[in-house]
Amino acid sequence: MFSQRLPPDLDPNRLTRVVAALRADGVPLIDLTASNPTTCGFDYPLGLLEGLADRRALRYEPQPLGLASAREAVAADYARRSVAVSPDRVVLTASSSDSYSLLFKLFCDPGDAVLVPAPSYPLFEHLARLDGVTARPYRLEFHGRWTLDVHELSALADARTRAVLAVSPNNPTGSILTRAETRALHAFCASRGLALVGDEVFCDYLLMPDADASVSVLDEEQALTISLGGLSKSVGLPQLKLGWMAFGGPDSLVRPALQHLEIIADTYLSVATPVQVAVSHLLEHGAPVRQQIADRVLLNYNVLRSLAEHHRACRVLPAEGGWSAVVQGPAIMPDEERAIALAQDGGVLVYPGFFFDFDRDGYVVMSLLVPPAEFRAGASRVLETIDGPAAS
Repeated sequence: MFSQRLPPDLDPNRLTRVVAALRADGVPLIDLTASNPTTCGFDYPLGLLEGLADRRALRYEPQPLGLASAREAVAADYARRSVAVSPDRVVLTASSSDSYSLLFKLFCDPGDAVLVPAPSYPLFEHLARLDGVTARPYRLEFHGRWTLDVHELSALADARTRAVLAVSPNNPTGSILTRAETRALHAFCASRGLALVGDEVFCDYLLMPDADASVSVLDEEQALTISLGGLSKSVGLPQLKLGWMAFGGPDSLVRPALQHLEIIADTYLSVATPVQVAVSHLLEHGAPVRQQIADRVLLNYNVLRSLAEHHRACRVLPAEGGWSAVVQGPAIMPDEERAIALAQDGGVLVYPGFFFDFDRDGYVVMSLLVPPAEFRAGASRVLETIDGPAAS
Protein backbone atom coordinates (compact mmCIF):
# COMPACT_ATOMS: atom_id res chain seq x y z
CA MET A 1 0.00 0.00 0.00
CA PHE A 2 2.79 2.45 0.90
CA SER A 3 5.55 3.93 -1.25
CA GLN A 4 8.91 2.20 -1.42
CA ARG A 5 10.45 5.63 -0.88
CA LEU A 6 9.57 5.22 2.80
CA PRO A 7 11.82 3.29 5.23
CA PRO A 8 10.87 -0.41 5.23
CA ASP A 9 11.34 -0.69 9.01
CA LEU A 10 9.70 1.92 11.24
CA ASP A 11 10.56 0.23 14.56
CA PRO A 12 12.73 2.36 16.90
CA ASN A 13 16.33 1.21 17.30
CA ARG A 14 17.60 -0.29 20.54
CA LEU A 15 19.14 2.96 21.81
CA THR A 16 15.83 4.77 21.38
CA ARG A 17 14.01 2.03 23.26
CA VAL A 18 16.54 2.10 26.12
CA VAL A 19 16.31 5.88 26.47
CA ALA A 20 12.51 5.75 26.43
CA ALA A 21 12.55 3.11 29.20
CA LEU A 22 14.95 5.17 31.33
CA ARG A 23 12.77 8.25 30.98
CA ALA A 24 9.63 6.25 31.76
CA ASP A 25 11.33 5.09 34.98
CA GLY A 26 12.14 8.69 35.91
CA VAL A 27 15.92 8.25 35.56
CA PRO A 28 17.54 11.72 35.35
CA LEU A 29 19.54 12.13 32.15
CA ILE A 30 21.86 14.86 30.93
CA ASP A 31 20.96 15.33 27.29
CA LEU A 32 24.04 16.07 25.21
CA THR A 33 22.05 15.55 22.02
CA ALA A 34 20.03 18.77 22.47
CA SER A 35 20.05 20.64 19.17
CA ASN A 36 16.99 22.89 19.57
CA PRO A 37 18.23 26.36 20.53
CA THR A 38 14.81 27.43 21.80
CA THR A 39 15.08 24.91 24.67
CA CYS A 40 18.70 25.58 25.63
CA GLY A 41 18.29 28.66 27.80
CA PHE A 42 19.25 31.44 25.40
CA ASP A 43 17.91 34.94 26.05
CA TYR A 44 15.71 35.96 23.13
CA PRO A 45 15.27 39.77 22.95
CA LEU A 46 11.88 41.29 23.73
CA GLY A 47 10.27 42.44 20.52
CA LEU A 48 12.13 39.93 18.37
CA LEU A 49 8.86 38.63 16.93
CA GLU A 50 7.20 42.02 16.49
CA GLY A 51 7.84 41.92 12.75
CA LEU A 52 5.43 39.00 12.45
CA ALA A 53 2.58 41.38 13.35
CA ASP A 54 3.33 43.68 10.40
CA ARG A 55 0.01 44.41 8.69
CA ARG A 56 1.63 43.93 5.29
CA ALA A 57 1.36 40.22 6.01
CA LEU A 58 -2.44 40.46 5.75
CA ARG A 59 -2.13 40.83 2.00
CA TYR A 60 -1.35 37.66 0.05
CA GLU A 61 0.81 38.29 -2.98
CA PRO A 62 2.39 34.92 -3.81
CA GLN A 63 5.89 35.17 -5.22
CA PRO A 64 7.32 31.70 -6.00
CA LEU A 65 10.93 32.71 -5.31
CA GLY A 66 10.03 34.93 -2.35
CA LEU A 67 9.05 38.53 -1.69
CA ALA A 68 11.54 41.04 -3.10
CA SER A 69 12.03 42.69 0.30
CA ALA A 70 12.83 39.35 1.93
CA ARG A 71 15.29 38.37 -0.79
CA GLU A 72 17.01 41.74 -0.33
CA ALA A 73 17.25 41.11 3.42
CA VAL A 74 18.88 37.72 2.86
CA ALA A 75 21.31 39.19 0.33
CA ALA A 76 22.23 41.83 2.92
CA ASP A 77 22.90 39.08 5.46
CA TYR A 78 25.30 37.42 3.01
CA ALA A 79 27.03 40.80 2.69
CA ARG A 80 27.45 40.79 6.48
CA ARG A 81 29.65 37.73 5.90
CA SER A 82 31.48 39.45 3.02
CA VAL A 83 29.71 37.29 0.44
CA ALA A 84 28.28 39.21 -2.53
CA VAL A 85 24.89 37.91 -3.68
CA SER A 86 22.35 39.71 -5.84
CA PRO A 87 18.81 39.58 -4.41
CA ASP A 88 17.51 38.24 -7.71
CA ARG A 89 19.71 35.17 -7.16
CA VAL A 90 18.12 34.43 -3.75
CA VAL A 91 15.25 31.95 -3.37
CA LEU A 92 13.23 31.56 -0.16
CA THR A 93 12.12 28.16 1.14
CA ALA A 94 10.43 26.79 4.25
CA SER A 95 13.61 25.10 5.54
CA SER A 96 16.89 23.54 4.46
CA SER A 97 15.05 20.24 3.98
CA ASP A 98 12.62 22.06 1.71
CA SER A 99 15.58 23.53 -0.18
CA TYR A 100 17.06 20.08 -0.76
CA SER A 101 13.75 18.71 -1.97
CA LEU A 102 13.31 21.57 -4.45
CA LEU A 103 16.86 21.11 -5.71
CA PHE A 104 16.42 17.35 -6.14
CA LYS A 105 13.31 18.09 -8.20
CA LEU A 106 15.23 20.70 -10.20
CA PHE A 107 18.24 18.56 -11.07
CA CYS A 108 17.20 14.93 -10.80
CA ASP A 109 14.95 12.41 -12.46
CA PRO A 110 13.92 9.32 -10.46
CA GLY A 111 16.95 7.05 -10.18
CA ASP A 112 19.52 9.83 -10.52
CA ALA A 113 22.19 10.30 -7.86
CA VAL A 114 23.78 13.03 -5.78
CA LEU A 115 27.11 12.74 -3.98
CA VAL A 116 26.91 13.45 -0.24
CA PRO A 117 29.63 13.67 2.42
CA ALA A 118 30.11 11.04 5.12
CA PRO A 119 30.28 11.48 8.05
CA SER A 120 27.52 14.09 7.89
CA TYR A 121 23.79 14.67 8.25
CA PRO A 122 21.82 11.44 8.62
CA LEU A 123 18.96 13.22 6.85
CA PHE A 124 20.46 13.17 3.35
CA GLU A 125 19.52 9.58 2.57
CA HIS A 126 15.92 10.11 3.68
CA LEU A 127 15.49 13.39 1.80
CA ALA A 128 16.95 11.97 -1.38
CA ARG A 129 14.93 8.78 -1.17
CA LEU A 130 11.67 10.69 -0.77
CA ASP A 131 12.39 12.35 -4.12
CA GLY A 132 13.38 9.09 -5.81
CA VAL A 133 17.07 10.04 -5.76
CA THR A 134 20.08 8.00 -4.62
CA ALA A 135 22.42 9.59 -2.07
CA ARG A 136 25.87 8.24 -2.84
CA PRO A 137 28.36 8.94 0.00
CA TYR A 138 31.91 10.16 -0.45
CA ARG A 139 34.16 9.77 2.55
CA LEU A 140 35.70 12.61 4.52
CA GLU A 141 39.04 11.42 5.86
CA PHE A 142 40.67 12.56 9.09
CA HIS A 143 44.39 13.40 8.81
CA GLY A 144 44.75 15.94 11.61
CA ARG A 145 41.73 17.64 10.05
CA TRP A 146 38.83 16.32 7.99
CA THR A 147 39.49 16.53 4.26
CA LEU A 148 37.79 15.50 1.05
CA ASP A 149 39.43 13.84 -1.94
CA VAL A 150 38.14 15.03 -5.31
CA HIS A 151 39.61 11.89 -6.88
CA GLU A 152 37.07 9.86 -4.93
CA LEU A 153 34.30 12.01 -6.36
CA SER A 154 35.58 11.17 -9.84
CA ALA A 155 35.38 7.47 -9.05
CA LEU A 156 31.82 7.78 -7.71
CA ALA A 157 30.33 10.03 -10.38
CA ASP A 158 28.65 8.48 -13.39
CA ALA A 159 26.18 9.43 -16.10
CA ARG A 160 23.32 9.63 -13.59
CA THR A 161 25.10 11.89 -11.09
CA ARG A 162 23.54 15.34 -10.96
CA ALA A 163 25.04 17.24 -8.04
CA VAL A 164 27.65 17.26 -5.28
CA LEU A 165 26.54 18.23 -1.77
CA ALA A 166 29.02 19.74 0.66
CA VAL A 167 28.39 20.87 4.24
CA SER A 168 30.64 23.61 5.62
CA PRO A 169 30.92 23.70 8.58
CA ASN A 170 30.04 20.05 8.46
CA ASN A 171 27.80 18.42 11.03
CA PRO A 172 29.13 16.71 13.08
CA THR A 173 32.82 16.87 12.15
CA GLY A 174 32.97 20.68 12.27
CA SER A 175 35.18 20.76 9.20
CA ILE A 176 35.15 23.81 6.92
CA LEU A 177 36.08 23.63 3.26
CA THR A 178 39.42 25.22 2.49
CA ARG A 179 39.78 27.59 -0.43
CA ALA A 180 41.68 24.89 -2.30
CA GLU A 181 38.90 22.34 -1.68
CA THR A 182 36.27 24.82 -2.84
CA ARG A 183 38.23 25.51 -6.03
CA ALA A 184 38.65 21.78 -6.62
CA LEU A 185 34.92 21.15 -6.14
CA HIS A 186 34.08 23.94 -8.58
CA ALA A 187 36.49 22.61 -11.18
CA PHE A 188 35.15 19.08 -10.78
CA CYS A 189 31.50 20.12 -11.01
CA ALA A 190 32.10 22.48 -13.93
CA SER A 191 33.94 19.77 -15.88
CA ARG A 192 31.12 17.26 -15.31
CA GLY A 193 28.17 19.64 -15.69
CA LEU A 194 27.13 19.06 -12.07
CA ALA A 195 25.59 21.47 -9.57
CA LEU A 196 27.48 22.20 -6.35
CA VAL A 197 25.24 22.57 -3.28
CA GLY A 198 26.90 24.04 -0.20
CA ASP A 199 25.01 23.70 3.08
CA GLU A 200 26.31 26.65 5.10
CA VAL A 201 23.72 26.81 7.87
CA PHE A 202 26.41 26.73 10.59
CA CYS A 203 28.60 29.38 8.95
CA ASP A 204 28.34 31.85 11.84
CA TYR A 205 29.64 29.45 14.47
CA LEU A 206 33.42 29.22 14.31
CA LEU A 207 35.49 27.20 16.77
CA MET A 208 39.04 26.92 15.44
CA PRO A 209 38.84 28.01 11.78
CA ASP A 210 41.72 27.22 9.48
CA ALA A 211 43.44 30.33 8.13
CA ASP A 212 42.74 29.02 4.64
CA ALA A 213 39.04 28.37 5.31
CA SER A 214 36.64 29.20 2.52
CA VAL A 215 33.98 31.76 3.48
CA SER A 216 31.40 30.28 1.11
CA VAL A 217 31.02 27.98 -1.86
CA LEU A 218 29.97 31.18 -3.65
CA ASP A 219 33.60 32.39 -3.46
CA GLU A 220 34.21 30.65 -6.81
CA GLU A 221 32.10 30.97 -9.95
CA GLN A 222 33.08 28.12 -12.25
CA ALA A 223 30.10 25.85 -11.56
CA LEU A 224 26.40 26.37 -10.92
CA THR A 225 26.47 26.75 -7.15
CA ILE A 226 23.82 26.98 -4.45
CA SER A 227 24.49 28.11 -0.87
CA LEU A 228 21.91 27.10 1.78
CA GLY A 229 21.05 28.98 4.96
CA GLY A 230 18.10 29.73 7.23
CA LEU A 231 16.70 31.30 10.38
CA SER A 232 16.91 28.00 12.25
CA LYS A 233 20.66 28.31 12.75
CA SER A 234 21.44 31.93 11.88
CA VAL A 235 19.32 33.39 14.71
CA GLY A 236 18.17 30.27 16.56
CA LEU A 237 14.56 30.33 15.34
CA PRO A 238 13.74 26.94 13.82
CA GLN A 239 10.02 27.34 14.53
CA LEU A 240 9.65 30.22 12.05
CA LYS A 241 10.37 27.92 9.10
CA LEU A 242 12.36 30.10 6.72
CA GLY A 243 15.32 28.90 4.71
CA TRP A 244 17.03 30.27 1.65
CA MET A 245 19.16 29.40 -1.32
CA ALA A 246 21.65 31.78 -2.95
CA PHE A 247 22.74 30.93 -6.48
CA GLY A 248 26.17 31.57 -7.92
CA GLY A 249 28.08 30.76 -11.06
CA PRO A 250 27.87 31.74 -14.73
CA ASP A 251 24.70 33.62 -15.65
CA SER A 252 24.16 31.16 -18.51
CA LEU A 253 23.60 28.48 -15.86
CA VAL A 254 21.97 30.49 -13.08
CA ARG A 255 19.27 32.10 -15.23
CA PRO A 256 17.68 28.88 -16.55
CA ALA A 257 18.05 27.23 -13.13
CA LEU A 258 16.02 30.01 -11.53
CA GLN A 259 13.44 29.91 -14.33
CA HIS A 260 12.88 26.19 -13.84
CA LEU A 261 12.96 26.50 -10.05
CA GLU A 262 10.27 29.17 -10.20
CA ILE A 263 7.91 26.66 -11.80
CA ILE A 264 8.59 24.11 -9.05
CA ALA A 265 8.29 26.65 -6.23
CA ASP A 266 5.08 28.04 -7.72
CA THR A 267 3.58 24.56 -7.46
CA TYR A 268 4.04 24.50 -3.68
CA LEU A 269 4.29 28.12 -2.46
CA SER A 270 5.52 26.75 0.86
CA VAL A 271 6.82 29.94 2.52
CA ALA A 272 4.39 31.91 4.70
CA THR A 273 4.00 35.65 4.09
CA PRO A 274 4.43 36.87 7.73
CA VAL A 275 7.93 35.45 8.11
CA GLN A 276 8.98 36.90 4.76
CA VAL A 277 7.72 40.35 5.77
CA ALA A 278 9.54 40.01 9.10
CA VAL A 279 12.85 38.54 7.94
CA SER A 280 14.78 41.82 7.86
CA HIS A 281 13.69 42.58 11.43
CA LEU A 282 14.46 39.02 12.54
CA LEU A 283 17.96 39.02 11.08
CA GLU A 284 18.76 42.40 12.62
CA HIS A 285 17.26 41.87 16.07
CA GLY A 286 18.25 38.20 16.24
CA ALA A 287 21.95 39.06 16.11
CA PRO A 288 22.29 38.92 19.94
CA VAL A 289 20.92 35.36 19.90
CA ARG A 290 23.48 34.40 17.26
CA GLN A 291 26.23 35.87 19.43
CA GLN A 292 25.01 33.97 22.52
CA ILE A 293 25.04 30.72 20.58
CA ALA A 294 28.50 31.43 19.16
CA ASP A 295 29.86 32.22 22.62
CA ARG A 296 28.36 29.11 24.17
CA VAL A 297 29.47 26.58 21.56
CA LEU A 298 33.01 27.95 21.72
CA LEU A 299 33.00 27.87 25.54
CA ASN A 300 31.70 24.31 25.67
CA TYR A 301 34.12 23.14 23.00
CA ASN A 302 37.08 24.56 24.93
CA VAL A 303 35.78 23.02 28.19
CA LEU A 304 35.53 19.63 26.50
CA ARG A 305 39.06 19.87 25.13
CA SER A 306 40.37 20.85 28.55
CA LEU A 307 38.59 17.94 30.25
CA ALA A 308 39.85 15.49 27.64
CA GLU A 309 43.47 16.41 28.38
CA HIS A 310 43.12 14.33 31.57
CA HIS A 311 41.76 11.25 29.79
CA ARG A 312 44.41 9.50 27.74
CA ALA A 313 42.02 7.08 26.07
CA CYS A 314 39.85 9.90 24.67
CA ARG A 315 40.52 12.67 22.25
CA VAL A 316 38.37 15.50 20.98
CA LEU A 317 38.77 15.68 17.22
CA PRO A 318 39.61 19.18 16.00
CA ALA A 319 36.56 21.10 14.78
CA GLU A 320 36.58 24.39 12.92
CA GLY A 321 32.92 25.32 13.33
CA GLY A 322 29.37 24.21 14.05
CA TRP A 323 27.37 23.06 17.07
CA SER A 324 28.82 19.57 17.58
CA ALA A 325 31.93 17.90 18.96
CA VAL A 326 33.28 14.44 18.17
CA VAL A 327 35.01 12.39 20.85
CA GLN A 328 37.02 9.35 19.82
CA GLY A 329 37.66 6.57 22.29
CA PRO A 330 38.82 2.95 22.15
CA ALA A 331 36.80 0.95 19.61
CA ILE A 332 36.18 -1.87 22.06
CA MET A 333 32.43 -2.02 21.49
CA PRO A 334 29.94 -0.94 18.83
CA ASP A 335 29.03 2.73 19.02
CA GLU A 336 25.40 1.95 19.82
CA GLU A 337 26.47 -0.21 22.75
CA ARG A 338 28.67 2.61 24.02
CA ALA A 339 25.83 5.13 23.77
CA ILE A 340 23.57 2.71 25.67
CA ALA A 341 26.21 2.23 28.36
CA LEU A 342 26.62 6.00 28.69
CA ALA A 343 22.86 6.36 29.16
CA GLN A 344 22.46 3.47 31.58
CA ASP A 345 25.69 3.81 33.59
CA GLY A 346 26.57 7.48 33.14
CA GLY A 347 23.12 9.01 32.92
CA VAL A 348 24.05 10.99 29.81
CA LEU A 349 22.73 10.94 26.26
CA VAL A 350 25.06 11.20 23.27
CA TYR A 351 24.82 10.37 19.59
CA PRO A 352 26.61 7.19 18.52
CA GLY A 353 28.98 7.71 15.62
CA PHE A 354 27.08 5.39 13.28
CA PHE A 355 24.17 7.85 13.37
CA PHE A 356 26.32 10.14 11.20
CA ASP A 357 27.82 7.32 9.10
CA PHE A 358 31.29 7.17 10.63
CA ASP A 359 33.01 4.24 8.95
CA ARG A 360 34.28 2.60 12.15
CA ASP A 361 33.40 2.32 15.83
CA GLY A 362 34.90 4.46 18.57
CA TYR A 363 33.06 7.76 18.11
CA VAL A 364 30.44 9.63 20.10
CA VAL A 365 28.99 13.00 19.14
CA MET A 366 27.66 15.61 21.55
CA SER A 367 25.90 18.93 21.10
CA LEU A 368 27.68 22.11 22.14
CA LEU A 369 24.38 23.98 22.62
CA VAL A 370 23.77 22.58 26.10
CA PRO A 371 23.90 25.10 29.02
CA PRO A 372 27.53 25.26 30.27
CA ALA A 373 27.13 23.74 33.75
CA GLU A 374 25.08 20.88 32.38
CA PHE A 375 27.51 20.40 29.52
CA ARG A 376 30.53 20.22 31.82
CA ALA A 377 28.83 17.65 34.04
CA GLY A 378 27.70 15.55 31.09
CA ALA A 379 31.01 15.73 29.25
CA SER A 380 32.87 14.69 32.40
CA ARG A 381 30.61 11.64 32.73
CA VAL A 382 31.17 10.72 29.08
CA LEU A 383 34.94 10.85 29.42
CA GLU A 384 34.95 9.02 32.75
CA THR A 385 32.63 6.27 31.48
CA ILE A 386 34.86 5.72 28.43
CA ASP A 387 38.24 6.13 30.13
CA GLY A 388 37.77 5.91 33.90
CA PRO A 389 38.54 8.64 36.47
CA ALA A 390 40.61 11.60 35.25
CA ALA A 391 44.37 11.27 35.57
CA SER A 392 45.92 13.61 38.11
